[in-house]
Amino acid sequence: MRKIIIVAMLAAVVVVSLGCIFAPENENVSGVENAPAKITTLRIGYQPSTHQIAEMVASAKGWWAEDLKPFGVEKIEEKEFQSGPPEMQAMLAGALDIAYVGTAPPITAISQGLDAKIVAAVNINGSDLVLRTDENYSGPQSLVGKSIGTFPPGSIQDIVMKKWLKDNNVDASKIDIHPMGPGEAVTAIEAGKVDGVFLPHPSPAKVAIDGKGESVVPSGEMWPNHACCSLLVSGKLLREQPELVDQIIKTHINATDYINAHPEEAAKIYAERTKQDLSVAEESVKNWDGKWVSDPSIEIPSTVEYARVDKQLGYINKSLTEDDLFDTSFYEKAKA
Repeated sequence: MRKIIIVAMLAAVVVVSLGCIFAPENENVSGVENAPAKITTLRIGYQPSTHQIAEMVASAKGWWAEDLKPFGVEKIEEKEFQSGPPEMQAMLAGALDIAYVGTAPPITAISQGLDAKIVAAVNINGSDLVLRTDENYSGPQSLVGKSIGTFPPGSIQDIVMKKWLKDNNVDASKIDIHPMGPGEAVTAIEAGKVDGVFLPHPSPAKVAIDGKGESVVPSGEMWPNHACCSLLVSGKLLREQPELVDQIIKTHINATDYINAHPEEAAKIYAERTKQDLSVAEESVKNWDGKWVSDPSIEIPSTVEYARVDKQLGYINKSLTEDDLFDTSFYEKAKA
C-alpha cells in the first residue's frame, strides 16, 4: 500500500511539472486569467467653456476624487484644450482617458481609428454668431465678403455654421473663415481684425460686455437643439473598468443636475477655474440659448447628422452610425 501511495505522488509531481513545461507562454496555469491593471490616475480633457462646467463642478466639489477613490483612482489629472480637434489628437495619442468635448471632433477621430464612445451628453446649443458693432446683419447672405473667426474644421461651430450657410443657399467659400481658438478669436474681433466670430459661450458674452460686438444669431436658431458637448470615454476604460465608467457617469449626472439647480454658483466655479471675469460667466449662463443635459439620447440625431455632413465636407471618408459613435448602456445603467 505504501509503495502505491509513493508511486501515485511521484506521478502527480510529473504531471504538474509537465503541465508547467508545456503550458502556453501567456496562460495562467492556475486557470485564473490575469486581470488588467486598474488605472490610478484618471486623465480628463476639457475646454474653458461654460458648456463644460459639469467637469469643473465635479472637480471643485471634490466629487471626482471622492467618488472614484473606491475604484482605485488616486489622482485626477485635468488637461485644458482650446478646442476639440487638438483634444482628440491627444486622445488618439493615448494621453486622455475621458474627454469633455464637442460632439463633432470625436466623429473625425473615430473615423481615424480612435477607440472611444460617447457615453453621456453635456450640453446642447450654446454658441453665438457675433458681429462687430459697426457691421450690419440682415441674414446669412449678408455675411458674404466678411471675415469670421471660429473653431477649426471638424469642430461643432465649423459644422453648424457651414450647414446653416448651405441650408440658406450661401456659399461658405465666399466668406473668409479663420480657424481660431476662443481667446485668439475674441482678441481678433475686439482688435477689428475680423468682422465677426462664431464661438461657444462665454466668448460671445465677453465681446458684448466689452462693447465690441453684438450677438446676431444663436446656434440653436441655426440648428435647433443641436448636440454640442459630450462625454467621451476610451474603449480601453469601457472594457476593462466598466464599474469605474458607471461611477464617472453618475458623478457627471450629479454635477449636471447641480449646475441646473445652482447656475449662479456654477458661474462662480467657472470664473475661479478659468480666471475669467465673473460678470462674463454670469452673463453667459443667464442669457445663452444652451442647456446642460446628460442624457445621450438627446444628442444622437444631430450627432449622426454631423457625421453625414462631415462626409459631405470631406472631413471623413466613411459613413459612421449611431453604434459607431455611442454607447448609451452605461448611462442607462447609471440612471437605473
